[in-house]
Amino acid sequence: MLPILYGLASALSWGAGDFTGGLAARKVGAYRSVFYAEVIGIILLILALNATREPILTSRSAVFAMLAGVLGTIGLMLLYHAMSVGMMSIAAPVSALLAAMLPVVFGMFTEGLPDYLTLIGFGFALFAVWMISQGAGGVTDILSHLSDLKLPLLAGIGFGCYFVLIHEATKSGGTVWPMIFSRSGGIALISTYLLITRSSWKIDTSALPIISVNGVLDLGGNFFFILAGQAGRLDVSSVLSSLFPGATVVLAWIFLKERLNRNQWIGIASALIAIVLMTL
Repeated sequence: MLPILYGLASALSWGAGDFTGGLAARKVGAYRSVFYAEVIGIILLILALNATREPILTSRSAVFAMLAGVLGTIGLMLLYHAMSVGMMSIAAPVSALLAAMLPVVFGMFTEGLPDYLTLIGFGFALFAVWMISQGAGGVTDILSHLSDLKLPLLAGIGFGCYFVLIHEATKSGGTVWPMIFSRSGGIALISTYLLITRSSWKIDTSALPIISVNGVLDLGGNFFFILAGQAGRLDVSSVLSSLFPGATVVLAWIFLKERLNRNQWIGIASALIAIVLMTL
């Protein structure tokens, strides 16, 4: 049960983080909101070291963690860009599906096949990710905008690689140091991007509270994902963590009064079925 509970906690935290991150991006722009959320996160992690006194990572684990941060941040930047130039209903499900599928394939090669109920649960969970992220047009929108798939696919590869690499970095234990190295890689990448594009670093200070909440929630998502991977299989933790769009749309439904369409309700029901199958 622990990997399932941690995986669900990760999905809830990441989903709420995407919700607050979207609000922050409206105020200061997507890349700056991600950068300052990462900075706030790494400050909190350094403070946490005093309490945990975790031993520092081996050089191998540190490299894996930094690569995870770089590729995950690339995925995030590509996803935000895809959403700004294309259709959100295409970018979200395609990237989330690929992010879930890559660790499943990797896990099957490295850990063997899970039991058949878990495999069926994977199917329901992947279907849930797809449906929860859909707009009202559903698959019709996807088929009519195939040219918009390139960036979401690349973003999904970035997220999937993040799942695999951060799992490899934390096999020997630890949670704080892996996240510090991961965030260091992400901050270095975004800083380079902002310098090359000569983008402004200034933000409206009134956005700092929501950016801070976003940073904390993103930390929570990473923390619970790491625990899920350490307690069980990579594929189970990755699939459950990839249900994060469900938390985002439910929060938007509650706080922004956005209506859930039929596809999203079907996706939520499918996610519940997947959770039940994985716990049997």
